[in-house]
Amino acid sequence: MRNLEAVMLERFLRYIQTERRYSNLTVSAYKKDLEQFAEYLINIYELNDITKATNQMARSYVVRLKEMGEENRSINRKMSALRSFYKFCLREEAVEISPMQGIKSLKQPKELAKFVPEQDMEKVRFDGDGDFKVLRDELIFEMLYQTGMRKAELRGLKDSDVDKISLQVKVLGKRNKERIIPISRQLLEMIENYKNMRDEQFPERGNVILIVDNKGGEMSPSFVYQVVHRILEGVTTLKQKSPHVLRHTFATHMLNEGADIRAIQKILGHSSLSSTQIYTHNTIEQLKEIYQSAHPLGDE
Repeated sequence: MRNLEAVMLERFLRYIQTERRYSNLTVSAYKKDLEQFAEYLINIYELNDITKATNQMARSYVVRLKEMGEENRSINRKMSALRSFYKFCLREEAVEISPMQGIKSLKQPKELAKFVPEQDMEKVRFDGDGDFKVLRDELIFEMLYQTGMRKAELRGLKDSDVDKISLQVKVLGKRNKERIIPISRQLLEMIENYKNMRDEQFPERGNVILIVDNKGGEMSPSFVYQVVHRILEGVTTLKQKSPHVLRHTFATHMLNEGADIRAIQKILGHSSLSSTQIYTHNTIEQLKEIYQSAHPLGDE
């Protein structure tokens, strides 16, 4: 007979995947974090059941993570996984009190969202007229930059998600929430040209995915990352050159051009305005730079 720990872990992971609709990546991360804590309890306290952990054990675990050099952001993520698990255990009456009670998240320095400056984005060039791969890579880059969608959302787009009449695209975001993003006529023309070339290249492909890899199949996360990284490598010295940086770039450039922050919130699919407000800090920093360089007393 399986012990309570194994049963509760299994039920919790199934709960966050099916009811809370967490992504497979998040479920996997939670599973890893819980297993790491369970291993710590065995090694340090010889405790084989995570549901019997105490508050003191949980606090010592945080101290141990700090001693190992873990960053506060990483520790807070692990604590979040444990809080969620024990909250579930409380609801299921598998524990009487959460060992995470009273343990606060560690302070972490606020970091500005990294984005590519507009002057660097203007350097982006695509060579290879009539080449399918070049056109496809350009579309990947432009879709991410012009819509602010996430990498996973781009990978899941179908032909039917593009509305040519209304100039918009339907995106399936986190927790299966749908949202509509407007697109430009220029981007629509790029999509249509790409689709014509794609269908010539792969006339018998067996899927409805909009953007495909070099074999006509669904793009992997690493495939999208490599495309974006290669393009940004040639135009910016920014250390981070990922698809998510293009999402930050989209939001920052929109704010800099005067877009309403609530409109950006809807386009990005943020449930909370506070998630979108991180981009206002970039705008403020830009205003400070302008002031320092333009005002007669700015650099004094």
